[in-house]
Amino acid sequence: MKTKKRTSIILYMMVVPMAVLFFIFHTYPFLQGVFYSFTDWKGYGNWNFVGLRNYLHIFKDSNVVTSYLFTFKFALLATILVNVLSLALACALNARIKFKNFLKAVYFVPYMLGVLIIGYVFKFIFSNIVPMVGNALGIEALSVNILGTSSAWIGVLIVTVWQSLAFNTLIYLSGLQTVDKDLYEAADLDGAVGLKRFFKITFPLIAPFFTINMVLSVKGFLMAFDQFMAMTGGGPGTATTTISLLIYKKGFQGAQFAYQSANAVMLFIIVVAISVFQLRVLEKREEKVN
Repeated sequence: MKTKKRTSIILYMMVVPMAVLFFIFHTYPFLQGVFYSFTDWKGYGNWNFVGLRNYLHIFKDSNVVTSYLFTFKFALLATILVNVLSLALACALNARIKFKNFLKAVYFVPYMLGVLIIGYVFKFIFSNIVPMVGNALGIEALSVNILGTSSAWIGVLIVTVWQSLAFNTLIYLSGLQTVDKDLYEAADLDGAVGLKRFFKITFPLIAPFFTINMVLSVKGFLMAFDQFMAMTGGGPGTATTTISLLIYKKGFQGAQFAYQSANAVMLFIIVVAISVFQLRVLEKREEKVN
């Protein structure tokens, strides 16, 4: 009994401080934001309650609508590319190849670096090194800074996909290692090889890992901020302004704290709704497969 009491005390000592810190630095600021979303507070001075006015105005604001459409486009493309490439990479690394452990470490390096750091590094690369190489090789498409053109989002997409591959690849690798090798041997005897073996055996068995990656990818890319802040600042103009970046710039720099708080609450609701929808659809698919 004494051992159980000591264990429970230790657990409380570990959990309670973290729960308190989480509430102070996450839950409380979130609740404050929800509260201010029903006011006209500019981030300073006095404020008044305005009810649902901020939320209703969101649907009439062309800047917000444009940012949402761009964010959805970016999240969709990034999710597809990251999951397709990371799954292919995981399958390659799971095969019997030399230096497999070394390659795993190499592919994981980008994920260890901060998004802002990588963003600033690639901003320099796209601004200086790529145009220099393009001019030297006579390739007109590479002779300009892509981040200063209407195709700036493509440059950010490339960097985002490159950095995000590591985490997704590790999850898929974990899933592939749970697949019984005897199934592959039986499939070989039945003539199921290549893509047929992948879609009939491998993919159905790693479906739960696919679900995790899809949900985390969509959530992360819908809230994309750091890479755009570092590489384009939302430009040129507002061409690469994601909804998170719009909330930050208008809320803290444009005296729209309450209005953008409402926008942030809307983004939160949308992300949660999409995540729940994904989980239900993909889990039903897993049940059908099993």
